[in-house]
Amino acid sequence: MITTVTIREYARLTTAEVDPSLDLAQVSASAFEWLCELSASFNRNGATLLQVDGRRALKWDSYVGVLETPCGTRLEILPKHHEQDDCLAKSRQLLRKLIQSALQLKPREASVASLELFDAPLSEWVMAQFLAELDLLVKRGVRFDYQRIEEEQRFLRGQLNVVAQMRQPPGRQHHFQIRHDVFLPDRAENRLLKLALELVAKSTQDAANWRLANELRAMLAEVPASRQVSQDLRAWSRDRLMAHYQAIKPWCELILNQQMPIAVSGEWCGMSLLFPMEKLFECYVEGWLRQQLLPAAQLTSQASREYLCEHDKERMFCLKPDLLIDTAEQRWILDTKWKRVDARRPEKNYDLSQADFYQLFAYGHKYRSSEGVPRLVLIYPYWSGLQRALPVFDYGDDMNLWVLPFDLDADRLLDAAAVGIPLRYPANCHTPMDLSA
Repeated sequence: MITTVTIREYARLTTAEVDPSLDLAQVSASAFEWLCELSASFNRNGATLLQVDGRRALKWDSYVGVLETPCGTRLEILPKHHEQDDCLAKSRQLLRKLIQSALQLKPREASVASLELFDAPLSEWVMAQFLAELDLLVKRGVRFDYQRIEEEQRFLRGQLNVVAQMRQPPGRQHHFQIRHDVFLPDRAENRLLKLALELVAKSTQDAANWRLANELRAMLAEVPASRQVSQDLRAWSRDRLMAHYQAIKPWCELILNQQMPIAVSGEWCGMSLLFPMEKLFECYVEGWLRQQLLPAAQLTSQASREYLCEHDKERMFCLKPDLLIDTAEQRWILDTKWKRVDARRPEKNYDLSQADFYQLFAYGHKYRSSEGVPRLVLIYPYWSGLQRALPVFDYGDDMNLWVLPFDLDADRLLDAAAVGIPLRYPANCHTPMDLSA
C-alpha cells in the first residue's frame, strides 16, 4: 500500500503526530530512518538533501520531485513559490512546466484526460504522459526489424548454411541447417518501451493509468523487456524511419531513471525523480531567453572562456556564468538564483548574498569584451516581495549590476528593457525606467 505525502521545499518531516500541511508532515519511523541513510549518501557525494532537526525531525532542502521509500511512503516535493490561493495545484503545474522545459519534453495539447489528471502527483503525471505517447505510437505503428535466425529444420527455408550442413553427424543428413530472416518487433527501442511500460504498470496507483498500461502490455506482448538498458539506449536509432519514436524517448528515459539530474541508486528501485530547483529555474530561464532574444543576439550557456587567475603559467578557477548574451554593441552576463529577495528590506541588503555579488564582480572583470564593460544581471523569482527591479548596484568603473524578477506564471523577465537586453518585449512587460535613483 502506497502512502503519498506531499510537501514543498524546506518543509519539515517528523515521526510525531502533527496537522499535515505543505510545510510540515508526518512520516513513518521506517521512512524516517531510510531518509536519514539516503541523506548521508548524498552528503558523501557533496550534495545536501536533508538537514537533521533533532531526533524526530528532518528539514528538506531545495530538491523537488518524487521519492519512494521501501516501506511504501511516496514523497512528493513541490516548489516553494506560490503564497496563496490553491498552492498545491499551482505548484504542481509549475513543477511540470519546469521539468518539460529542462528536459526539452514535447508538451501535449490540453485534453479531457490531461485536465482530469491536473491534480495528480508528479509521478502519476509522468506515467500518464508516457502512456499517452506510447498509445499514440502504437496506433501509428510499432517499428519492426529483420532478425537473422539460424536453426535446424526438416525443410529448406531461406539460405542453407553449407558449413554447418557438412558437419552434420551421420544419420542426421535429412535435417537442414538454415539461415533466414524474421520480421519481428524485437529491437532496442521497443525493448526499452516494454521495460518502461512494465515499471509503470507495477507502480501506478491511478485507475486510468493502470487500465491503459495493461491494454498496451497486451498489444506489446511479443516484445521482450530490455535487459541491458544502457546498451539499448545507445542503440536507439535516429533515422527518418524512426522519427515518430523521438517524442516518447525523453519520457522513457525519465521512467527508467536514465536522464535524471538526481536518480537515487542502490538496492531499492522505487520511483525516484529528484531535481535541484536551482537547476530547473536556470534551465527554464535559458529556454525562455532562446525563444525571446532578437536574432542578432547570441546566447551562450555555461561559458568557460575565462579563469580567475594564473599560477605557474597555468590558469586556475574557471569562471562559468550561467548565461552570456553578445551583440555587436554590448555584452550581458546573467546569473539565475532560486532564492527569495525582499525589496521591502533594504536594511537587510534585500536578503541578497554577498557571495553572489563577489561572483558577478569577477565575471564583470574577466569577461570584458572589445565593446567595453559587460552589463551584469542577477535574476530571481518574482513574488510579492520582488515585483520590480531593484535600484541599480554600482561597482564603480562603469560596471553596474541589476537585480531583475522573473515571473514564472506569466513567463516574463520584468524590467529587462532597463538593462537593454535585446528581447522581443511583450506588451505586458514593464516599460523601461530609470533604476539609477
